[in-house]
Amino acid sequence: MPSSAPPRNRFERRRAETRQALIRAARQILAESGDTSASIQAIAERADVGFGSFYNHFESKTELFDAAVVDALEEFGQTFDERLTGIDDPAELVAAGFRLSTRMADSHPELMQVLRRRGLGYLHSENGLASRALRDLQVGMASGRFTTVEPVVALSALGGTLLSLLELRFTRPELDGDEAASNLAEMVLRMLGLAPEDAREVARRPLPDLDRGLTPRDD
Repeated sequence: MPSSAPPRNRFERRRAETRQALIRAARQILAESGDTSASIQAIAERADVGFGSFYNHFESKTELFDAAVVDALEEFGQTFDERLTGIDDPAELVAAGFRLSTRMADSHPELMQVLRRRGLGYLHSENGLASRALRDLQVGMASGRFTTVEPVVALSALGGTLLSLLELRFTRPELDGDEAASNLAEMVLRMLGLAPEDAREVARRPLPDLDRGLTPRDD
């Protein structure tokens, strides 16, 4: 889960733990079905907190589920920061990001199911991966690596393709995820202005140690 400043005393720690338990329960619900009609009582029971605790942290289920998606987005973005450190080529960052996302569908299925089901509505959010991707697109355009277009339009194309890749990964698990990610990355890089040969090479460069730490986890 994304980290923040540690609580200063026991009361604040317990309060933070309760809030995070509610967010974790909401994330599980979103990952399992995407259905937000669960009652507050059911959410509180899943979080193993008292019913009254809910309103100490959230005014509504809408606010809770929004916080759950933002939490997932930020975890996703932080994972990219950790795994792709040291890659300076914005084109390589795009390609590696697609390939990392495919692997996370296996290692972090709950997180990626939340993004699959809810990511489109947060495509231009200031949280998570969107701001990072927009930054990389702007760097690529400023350097001449990418064709200069409206960055938010390019972000829409990039994000939509990534969400489509996740849909493919979960609905067609028999397909080679790495190959599908490389192929889509190649297509996106060509769309961004790279020559076909360049796009193909970048999309298949040796990856950094992406598998380090990408082990199945209990969320």
